[in-house]
Amino acid sequence: MLARVKRVVGVIASVPVLVSALLTGVPQAEAAGLEAGFDVGSAGGRGLIWGPCAAPGSSAGALGSVLSGIGLSRPAEPSQPAVECATVRVPLDYAEPEGQQIKLAVNRIRGSVSRDANHLGVLLVNPGGPGASGLRLAEYVASALPADVAARYDVIGFDPRGVGASTPSMTCVDAERYYAPPRLDSVPRSPADETALLARAQQYAQACGDHWGWFLPYLTTENAVRDMDAIRQALGEDKISYLGYSYGTYLGSVYATMFPAHVRRLVLDSVVDPGDVWYDANINQDYAFDRRHRDFLAWVAKNDAIYRLGTSSQDVSFAWYAMRDRLGRRPAGDVVGPSELDDTYTVGGYTDNVWPTLAAAFSAYVRNGDTAPLVQAYRDIADNGPGAENGYAVYLGIQCHDAPWPRDWDRWRRDTTRVAAHAPFMAWPNAVYNAPCAFWPEHALTPPHVGSADLPPVLLIQSRHDAATPYPGALDVRGLFPTARLVTEPGGNHGVSLGGNACVDRYLADYLRDALAAPRRLAARGPDAVCPGLPEPRPAARMAYGSGDRHLALTRALLGR
Repeated sequence: MLARVKRVVGVIASVPVLVSALLTGVPQAEAAGLEAGFDVGSAGGRGLIWGPCAAPGSSAGALGSVLSGIGLSRPAEPSQPAVECATVRVPLDYAEPEGQQIKLAVNRIRGSVSRDANHLGVLLVNPGGPGASGLRLAEYVASALPADVAARYDVIGFDPRGVGASTPSMTCVDAERYYAPPRLDSVPRSPADETALLARAQQYAQACGDHWGWFLPYLTTENAVRDMDAIRQALGEDKISYLGYSYGTYLGSVYATMFPAHVRRLVLDSVVDPGDVWYDANINQDYAFDRRHRDFLAWVAKNDAIYRLGTSSQDVSFAWYAMRDRLGRRPAGDVVGPSELDDTYTVGGYTDNVWPTLAAAFSAYVRNGDTAPLVQAYRDIADNGPGAENGYAVYLGIQCHDAPWPRDWDRWRRDTTRVAAHAPFMAWPNAVYNAPCAFWPEHALTPPHVGSADLPPVLLIQSRHDAATPYPGALDVRGLFPTARLVTEPGGNHGVSLGGNACVDRYLADYLRDALAAPRRLAARGPDAVCPGLPEPRPAARMAYGSGDRHLALTRALLGR
């Protein structure tokens, strides 16, 4: 479910959810079909061939459209730095390094400090998913870091195997037909409904197996981590620093376990618990997303003078689920049914900065019968285009293969019914989203061991009420890495650093300057430092986003926008 935000808003997978694979730029040589870059299998240390990036892609229905469309304010971002692009050729199968090769798209924003003692090498970044493009995030990080820190690093982004501008780029079905609204309700009301949902999941898994049977055996977290080390080799670096968000923290944890000698700095923001991958992680997310949705409903009730949906959480919750039921009978504008509503409002679990827009659309529909704001919110927030389908295919390709999932649907039904009795918001939508794993053509692997004491200080960053990567996972990862220090803030946004919290950003910058500047590790389980949270979003009677909001800018970057 991490990658669900990829489909929903174009975030978060991440874990699990969810962010799209459209790019800021791809190598022009690659776009022209020419050979460019570095061959890890045979080049042995030869440098990458950097060149201009191709023109950016475009997509409707992503979070970028939320911010630039329908007359809404767009959050201010730091000025964009110059970007170079290249490709790295890596083995499809690392057991056969001279065999078939695939290509990874990478980009670079060079630091301004010359390569001397003041330069700290490369900072590799990943936004999560699985299935998210990292090219946009590299640009954002380079521009959002303090100038003196950005000057000392070359910031490197990449599209993991199967994603975006990397070759091949995986897609299993026609996105326009697959996501055509209104879709089946993810909450089955009858055995026939459940049968139809399962048939859809099974067809998707079969389509992936039919088209990508040669690729799926090698689509794993461990191979993505080997690809990261191949990028390190291609860059000619003995060590790398790394900043990963969401599923990107799992990549970082596994990288630090497999290649501890190659780690200079390691920052994991919104931390995946490696002990729960992936079936149990999704169940944990069901409860966490439901809590975060109730936070949203309570905020709406607190601002009843504007939204007029009730003065208690119970009143607003009744209105929300009544709206969902009504949309099942008559979709708004023949577009937004219950599943589209779920897609749209799941965004509120990733960032509370969309709460005013979601609340305004909710209020307009319930109080006035006005469907237009709800349809507009869906079209702007829910990204169901080709980039989203690419992200979903890679998400399933990795999560269904990385670890065992139940093959008996009765187990899924029992667990989901049990969870839904207490946490209904995400239980069935999340189960249906991951249901292809019950039919996946590849047999599941055993998750890799995670943890190492042979590392420099490690910085973990986490919000206490994060829905996509719940807080206990950060505590568990802190225990797996004895040199780790955990910085928390009391909010619930997914992705914290470089998202507007000045206290958190100071910890990040100080650590990137000097790893020994990480907060002192306390004897207790954690956290080791606590920052104040950001203020609650301000209510607005119409669909609007706050001008200059840094967390929206970060979210766009995590989603490849």
